[in-house]
Amino acid sequence: MGQASRSLDDFELRTGITRDDIRRLGKVHLFAGLIPDDLRKLLSTSSIRRYPDNTTLFMEGETADRFYVVMDGWVKLFRLSENGQEVVISVSSPGESFAEAAIFDSHIFPVSASAITDVRLLVVGAESLLRQISESNQLAFNMLASMSKQMRSNVTKLHQMCSMSSTERLADFLIGLTTTTNGSATITLPLDKSLIAARLGMQPETFSRALARLKNVGVKSAGHDVVIEDMDALRALVSNTQLS
Repeated sequence: MGQASRSLDDFELRTGITRDDIRRLGKVHLFAGLIPDDLRKLLSTSSIRRYPDNTTLFMEGETADRFYVVMDGWVKLFRLSENGQEVVISVSSPGESFAEAAIFDSHIFPVSASAITDVRLLVVGAESLLRQISESNQLAFNMLASMSKQMRSNVTKLHQMCSMSSTERLADFLIGLTTTTNGSATITLPLDKSLIAARLGMQPETFSRALARLKNVGVKSAGHDVVIEDMDALRALVSNTQLS
């Protein structure tokens, strides 16, 4: 076994971050543009951790000494109103990072976060990240470029959300849950419908109406199971909106 291979094995044993994880992380907006060796250096003190459903990851007002990338599972970000009611701010899915802005800004978590399924997360410590950025101009430039790309992506998503109807947003979400390109497909929704509604920026009752309207293109639901009779028809619904 060569020295490079041993070094990779040591990194994986120490952090729990596999070669496949590095490949997947290279596609995360925050790390886009970083070559694998630089990414491993950046994450040398980070770790992969698993948390069961309903685990609280942090609470609003706590010190933001870390941020996360979702590798598997789903996480909700929320706030508690004055009367104690939970208000879901957003829902993070695999490949998305969250809480990183607080590290560079207020150093305080502005929201709370909890796992809404069993999750596998990359946990990145703020102190190590900031130190490595200060020591490497190239790494700092890469991170700035990546965050700029993430911001542009968020603006694009916001534009799409504003230009797409609730029915079209739901159709786009369902398409993203399957690798089937044509014909029929059966999907099990990964979250409660109220959380999917929050993810898509709509109220639960709006979600229900959107799901009912999708029957016109062959989408049927029963509980958490959704049957798409014609993927081409569903894709056409979304494509026509994006091209208009």
